[in-house]
Amino acid sequence: MVNDPIHQFRIHNIFGPWNIFGHEIGFTNSNLFMGIIVLLTVGFLLAASAKRAMVPGRMQSVGELWYNLIHNMVDNVLGHEGAKFFPLVFSLFSFVLVANLLGMFPYFFTVTSQVIVTASLAVFVVALVVVIGIYKHGLGWFKLFVPSGVPMAILPFISLIEIISFLSRPISLGLRLFGNMLAGHIVLKVFAGFVVSLVALGLGGIIGALAPLLMAVALTALEFLVAFLQAFVFAILTCVYLNDALHTHH
Repeated sequence: MVNDPIHQFRIHNIFGPWNIFGHEIGFTNSNLFMGIIVLLTVGFLLAASAKRAMVPGRMQSVGELWYNLIHNMVDNVLGHEGAKFFPLVFSLFSFVLVANLLGMFPYFFTVTSQVIVTASLAVFVVALVVVIGIYKHGLGWFKLFVPSGVPMAILPFISLIEIISFLSRPISLGLRLFGNMLAGHIVLKVFAGFVVSLVALGLGGIIGALAPLLMAVALTALEFLVAFLQAFVFAILTCVYLNDALHTHH
C-alpha cells in the first residue's frame, strides 16, 4: 500500500454517502481539497492586497506578479476586449495553479489528477466560447468553421476538419492537464518507493538508494515547474479560445 503509486489518486468519502432521491452523495477528499484550494487562494489574495505599501513586502510582490502575469496575457491575446474576461481567466489560472502546487505536498490530494475535474473545467471553457460567440455574432459566428479563400470543392472537408478540431478542444485541454499531473506524480512516487525499498535492505541498499533519491529530488523540482506551466498553458489556451469567440476571421 505504501509503494502503490495509484493509491494517492483514489477518491474516498469523508462523510456519507447519503441516499438523496435514489442517488448516493457523499463529501469526498476531492471535495475537501477543492474547498481548501478556494480558501487558500482567496485568503492569499486578500492578504496580499490588504496593505498596499509603497515598498511592497514579499506577499504583496508575489500577488502583484501573479496579477500582472495574467493581466498581460489577457491583454496581449484578447486586446481591449480582454478586461471583461480577466476575472474568469485569473480565477481559472489561480485554481489550477494552487491545486497543482497543493498536490505536491505529501499525503495531500491532487485535484487536477482527476480527469472529471479537468474535463469539467475544459468543457466549461469551450461551452462558454460557444455561448459568447453566438451572443456576439449570432449565427455568423459559425463562419469560424468556414475558412475564407478555400475552393468550394474541398470546403466541406475543410469545414469538417475545423468542426472536429473545435470539438476536440475540451478533450485536449482537459487531458493535457490531467495527464501531466497524473504521470508526474506516479513517476515521483515510483522513485520514492525505490528509495524506501532499497533502504530497507541495509547498508548496500542505502548506497544504492542514492541514485533514485537524487532522481526523486530532481523530479520534485521539475514537478513544481510543471505545476506552474500547466496552469499557465490552461489559462493562455482559454484566452486563445475566447479570442475565437470574439473574432470569427481566420
